[in-house]
Amino acid sequence: MQWTQDCTKALSMIKDRGDKKSLKSMKKKQISMLTKFSDAIRGNLTPIQRAKIVALVTIEVHARDVIDKLIKSNCNDVMGFEWLMQLRFYWEKEIDDCTVQQTNTQFRYGYEYLGNSGRLVITPLTDRCYMTLTTALHLHRGGSPKGPAGTGKTETVKDLVKLSGTT
Repeated sequence: MQWTQDCTKALSMIKDRGDKKSLKSMKKKQISMLTKFSDAIRGNLTPIQRAKIVALVTIEVHARDVIDKLIKSNCNDVMGFEWLMQLRFYWEKEIDDCTVQQTNTQFRYGYEYLGNSGRLVITPLTDRCYMTLTTALHLHRGGSPKGPAGTGKTETVKDLVKLSGTT
């Protein structure tokens, strides 16, 4: 939620003030955080601590890549598709609950803890699969990823379920 809030604020600053440095400063902050995580991984950690930090690094690398993509595509508004296509988490004060949003979809977060398991590396194909599946759910349909065996279809669906806090 914090990353979503920071990106939203940066994009709003670009639109309102023309401050194009806000996303670049966010990227610097993201790189600094990744450096601290990589230093921590090199330290003496328990297996559980290492698994937590590796999962955080996976998430934060994707966040850095998204910020980089927003900069390169000159996205300067919270309504820009490059931003809307991201899976975002917001705290909605009106309903006093967390929502998961992507493109034109919105779901309440499920709060089901699935343990400290590994995270899937998010690629552009993973992002497109997430968009397709969240749109299908929004339209009260299902989704059935198609492709060769062993390409990560099941893992992608499981990761999306984990992200939405549901089982």
